[in-house]
Amino acid sequence: MTNMMQDTQLTMNEAKLGYMSDMAIELAQMAEVSGLATLAYLFRMAALEAATAGRVAGCDAIPHHMTSH
Repeated sequence: MTNMMQDTQLTMNEAKLGYMSDMAIELAQMAEVSGLATLAYLFRMAALEAATAGRVAGCDAIPHHMTSH
């Protein structure tokens, strides 16, 4: 796969993870308003996982020779 195709795929994956994180936050807020604290907590953890995965995916795009000392 060419670098351009890999960059496009990575950008799409990051966008999907960002969307998942945003949706999980919105669902957590809805659950909180409904008095469902445990469900709100679970959605917040899902948002955190998606956001973390997005940052890790972004770090994977950095060539290894630039990150090793």
